[in-house]
Amino acid sequence: MYVGIIGSGTMGSGIAQVAATSGCKVKLYDTNTAALDKAEAALEKILNRLIEKGRIDTTEKDRIQGNIQYVDSLKALSDSDLTIEAIIENLDIKQKVFSELETYVSDDCIIASNTSSLSIASIAASLQKPERCVGIHFFNPAPLMKLVEVIPAIQTSEAVLEKSVKTISDWKKVVAVAKDTPGFIVNRVARPFYGEALRIYEEGVADFATIDWSLKSLGGFRMGPFELMDFIGNDVNYTVTETVFTAFYFDSRYKPSFTQKRLSEAGYLGRKTGKGYYDYSEGAAKPEANKDTELAQTIFDRVLVMLINEAADALFLNIASAEDIDNAMTKGVNYPKGLLAWADEKGIDWCVSKLDELYDEYHEDRYRCSPLLRKMKKEEKAFF
Repeated sequence: MYVGIIGSGTMGSGIAQVAATSGCKVKLYDTNTAALDKAEAALEKILNRLIEKGRIDTTEKDRIQGNIQYVDSLKALSDSDLTIEAIIENLDIKQKVFSELETYVSDDCIIASNTSSLSIASIAASLQKPERCVGIHFFNPAPLMKLVEVIPAIQTSEAVLEKSVKTISDWKKVVAVAKDTPGFIVNRVARPFYGEALRIYEEGVADFATIDWSLKSLGGFRMGPFELMDFIGNDVNYTVTETVFTAFYFDSRYKPSFTQKRLSEAGYLGRKTGKGYYDYSEGAAKPEANKDTELAQTIFDRVLVMLINEAADALFLNIASAEDIDNAMTKGVNYPKGLLAWADEKGIDWCVSKLDELYDEYHEDRYRCSPLLRKMKKEEKAFF
């Protein structure tokens, strides 16, 4: 199979590595030849590290490298069976690239976008054959993260969807098929992990360190929400939140936080700038968490039930199947459990009661309980 990758940044290079490892002939395209040289050098370093760890040998390294060609002409992708775009999250730019690409590739070539938040239907509309367009959303780092969201637009043909799912499965990835709605599965369902943690902080319930400790110690999350936002970058995380909030017609469940906005404006973007919610400068003292068990339980329960509510609503609105939603959160963002399975474990009654308590306290639509949870409570059903 011939695969064209547009964009040689971290994500594009990672996808190229995945495809090449699976035996595809890959052309990695970028207008910037320096970026292509950097991508080639980065792959060399990654493969050498895998050799050191005993995961591959030099023969395998040579095979993978031999499957990737670095090109600076979009026309060079003309023999592709599948192209995946991994460039800036700007609809106009993506549409222009897709329009040009379509003039070079065959009528049977699938044209895919790795966008994490833009409408696949809008991207597909730039093509003469929009039925060939599909979303194929990898998670960073692409070679390590198991999940790939496959998102058909309303224009996408069934044959293109089936072929895309099969191809990504053949690349040994876990596929979750999602409806073309803002944030797809992961970036939609995960919003409360950040948003509710920020709200708890803004109310003065607890500081960053205590909230992070509560989610890690009681929930088994690898990183707390503030640690994770600092790792992702506050500018990136805030932009995704703002995009989802706007795309959902300003639904209060996705409302951005002024705390994060101010940090972004100040340039406190997290690890990459040395300061975010935490200070990463040399010698900086790490803040101590308040390890009061009752406080921690309150924090954990509140964030967890909001996550469960979002997952339940995604199922209610047919964004994806229950299995795909839980797979997306465990394989895409390393949650310790699937949220719907977690709901079964905690009990649907518990979920509804906790959400109603929050709604009774705040009277904000943000805390409305998903109709699906209410229905399941009434019918005494579980997700699995």
